[in-house]
Amino acid sequence: MPYGPKSPDTVRRYAREISAWLRGEGVKAIVVACNTATAHALPILQAESDVPVVGVIEPGARAAINAAHADGIGVIATAGTITSGAYTRAIHALAPNATVVPQACPLFVPLVEEGWVDRPATRLIAQEYLAPIIAAGVRAVVLGCTHYPLLRPVLAEILGRDVTLIDSAEATAEETARVLEQGGLIATRTASPTHRFVASDAPAQFLRIGQRFLGSAIERVETVTLG
Repeated sequence: MPYGPKSPDTVRRYAREISAWLRGEGVKAIVVACNTATAHALPILQAESDVPVVGVIEPGARAAINAAHADGIGVIATAGTITSGAYTRAIHALAPNATVVPQACPLFVPLVEEGWVDRPATRLIAQEYLAPIIAAGVRAVVLGCTHYPLLRPVLAEILGRDVTLIDSAEATAEETARVLEQGGLIATRTASPTHRFVASDAPAQFLRIGQRFLGSAIERVETVTLG
């Protein structure tokens, strides 16, 4: 909390502990909804898991290529995700000649968690971070962190209407649906969904920030100590 500044080994350890706990709860699939955890731990999680494991980077890369066509693609993410080079590799695996402009934006996460999504200070920081991407003339920018979509109005205003913002979460949801359908794991249309929220630490903070992300009330957060 957050994963971006943590070492790859720490992120992998956390991710493996969470995955093992989820599998013990009987889940039928796992979505690694964190870009940093996907960058550092996805291959290990997929190798160890007996259920499908979907990450956020490849779906986001594919969506960016479709939006940018033959033009440049910007990637904004945490320092951990950018340093890993995971988005650049994923984009080049699908489009070898694509120009990728990566930019770490470490201050975005604390700004979002403080609720400073539309403050003058946030705009100044965003302008500073986005300057190299604007100068490169990209056509699409991947929001490579779960927090960044909450800054979408500010980012869109600074980047301009000619730049498409790619929310990797949307592309990942579509990929997850495809994986579930291929595996015969889609729930019946008459199924009644329930939501269960579990945190490994600081449930009060999770409750406060989770409500901001989901746009609706979270009634209860369970705490499970891992490690």
